[in-house]
Amino acid sequence: MFLRQLEPRSARTTSEVLNFALWPFAVMTVLHQVFIEGTNSNITDDFAPVYKASLAFLNGRAIYGENFDLVDPHYLYPPSGTLLVAPLALIDPEKSKWLFVALNAAAIILAWYLMLRLFKVSVRSFWAPLTLLLMFASETVVNTLGFGNVNGCILAAEVIFILLLLRRRDLWAGLVMGLTIAVKPTLAPLLLIALARRQWKVFITGLGVPIALIALAWPLIKDPMDYVRRTLPYSLQARDYFNSSIPGSAAYWGLDSWLTYVIRIVLGVMVLVSLWLLYRYYLHDEVFFICTAAGLLLTAEFVLTALGQQYYSMLLFPFLMSVALRNSVLRNWPAWLAIFGFMTYDKWLLDHWQSTGRTLEYLRVTLGWSLLLVVVFCVLGDRYLAARREGRLSSGIDPTFLSGPGPRPNPIAESPDGPAGQHNGKNLTETAADEKPEPRADSHVGALK
Repeated sequence: MFLRQLEPRSARTTSEVLNFALWPFAVMTVLHQVFIEGTNSNITDDFAPVYKASLAFLNGRAIYGENFDLVDPHYLYPPSGTLLVAPLALIDPEKSKWLFVALNAAAIILAWYLMLRLFKVSVRSFWAPLTLLLMFASETVVNTLGFGNVNGCILAAEVIFILLLLRRRDLWAGLVMGLTIAVKPTLAPLLLIALARRQWKVFITGLGVPIALIALAWPLIKDPMDYVRRTLPYSLQARDYFNSSIPGSAAYWGLDSWLTYVIRIVLGVMVLVSLWLLYRYYLHDEVFFICTAAGLLLTAEFVLTALGQQYYSMLLFPFLMSVALRNSVLRNWPAWLAIFGFMTYDKWLLDHWQSTGRTLEYLRVTLGWSLLLVVVFCVLGDRYLAARREGRLSSGIDPTFLSGPGPRPNPIAESPDGPAGQHNGKNLTETAADEKPEPRADSHVGALK
């Protein structure tokens, strides 16, 4: 049956044309990023310090003796993360890196499939190869695999965490979150979503697992206090290189401290207002609330805290996929202008106008993240003001056109009992209850920190 799907034949519908055209591009792009980018030498090697630290741990040597005056990637994982990644050093470094790259590539593909399920998009639709192609063509996936970073596994953990939250598997959701925090705390802000949904059991394992792993690893590491005295303070500083956060960009460009704080405070207030509107009016709309709040929290973390690197943007994939929801805040061109800023692999450096090129290249990610926060604030704020003006706040702030008939049926839609469960947010692929999809025309039938 699988080979039958690969049988060459002429497309008879627009959807089939797109499917036949996009799948070869998607598959070959995935293979290129994994086997070419993932195995070739690169200007940056995030994996080398991880392997070195793992080897030192297994041999009882000091781990946290990095020279932070250098700009090479540094090992910043806490003792709990060291314990989890130590098995990487059981084989030689070259094969270990290839295995690590393959693991992250598989994790990204798993996350892509689970996101299709989350938003009820069929893997047979052209949206499947399109999203896979866009993911693997993005800077965040290219550099995650090329540098040998753990972001792919963190993305898979994020999507699994969201699905477990939706299914009310709180202890399991906390376990997944706890394992990611034990390695790097990037996803920790998502615990606020569990707090807003009153899923208290998430915190038992979400906080208990990393604490237990630290307690287990502490006596096994030769220099654990050096992590507290040296590594942790460094990781909390805003460095002026390889850093697209507002504090990092301000340090690079020599921006006055007061202006940096004003920008961060203004954006922070926008984030808080957006989160309040989401909590007040969308808490019941589970998929929309969780994915939008997750994207908002993580984008704010990247751009407002001490360190934000472009390939962190991988963790925004569930938020970007929420464009499939009819009430998504991303259905406007400014949102995708912002996404272009931090997702594309383009380089904006100029040979003849070097100063201008550096400005464009070094600020586009910072401006992209910042614009995305502004877009979410403006969309939700406009919805709130329109609903208050029309006297319908008690029924929510979704635009009135969303309360009308749904879109025409689409054959890429799946059964409504997918893993996301029942929710009020209307999906791009939702099929009207009183209509049936048209039959197929063809009978034979995506520095370490």
